[in-house]
Amino acid sequence: MAVRLVVTFKAKPGMGSELVKAYAGRCAEVMQEPGCEQFEAFQSAVDPDTIVLLEHWANQAALDVHAEVNKTRAPLRPELRAEGPGAREDYTYNRTR
Repeated sequence: MAVRLVVTFKAKPGMGSELVKAYAGRCAEVMQEPGCEQFEAFQSAVDPDTIVLLEHWANQAALDVHAEVNKTRAPLRPELRAEGPGAREDYTYNRTR
């Protein structure tokens, strides 16, 4: 069954645009992983320092492999990211239309 992830985190004040641009390369890289159907970064129109990653994985096994690969990647521009944890929501993906 497909898995949808919604990951929300904050950039340091005024750095949202730069952080979302930094994610462009990472998004392209992750999209090459088996089972990755979406990996995109979005910047909030209301709060430009809020970034949301939308991920869609073909199944839990593909997401598990991604998690292992992610452990080997260097953090992406940590100087742009605000302190504190982000929020992650996992959903079972059942298309309704």
